Amino acid sequence: MTVDVEAPVDRVFDYLCEPANRPAWQASLRRVEVLTSGPAGIGTRWYDVTWPGVRPLMEITAWEQNVRWVEHGVWRGLEVTLDLVFVPLDEHRTRVRATTDVLAPGWRRPLGWVLDRLGPLGARDDLRRAARLIP
Repeated sequence: MTVDVEAPVDRVFDYLCEPANRPAWQASLRRVEVLTSGPAGIGTRWYDVTWPGVRPLMEITAWEQNVRWVEHGVWRGLEVTLDLVFVPLDEHRTRVRATTDVLAPGWRRPLGWVLDRLGPLGARDDLRRAARLIP
């Protein structure tokens, strides 16, 4: 799934990859609780505190400045990965390509199936919201 953003790639990357910005654009979040200090990068960890009460532990697992960013979340045996690729269209516009992957073993499989189908729609809506908020 892709979303085009009316901002240069460096601003888009910096905004989307900062966990502290997430509650402003991710509909399910109340807040984030960052567990690591310093600037965001590989190994940065935080809890997503969601309105339904789910608190997945998140970690940045890939970071290529202005090119690619990957987060991995774990909650009660469910694992979800979000992979964002940033493609500059020109000096003022960026295409963000998002891929999600859900691992839900055993009795969690039905929930994984639902998340696999609905996750991309939620991610698309969240990225569209973020596109309107990027300074």
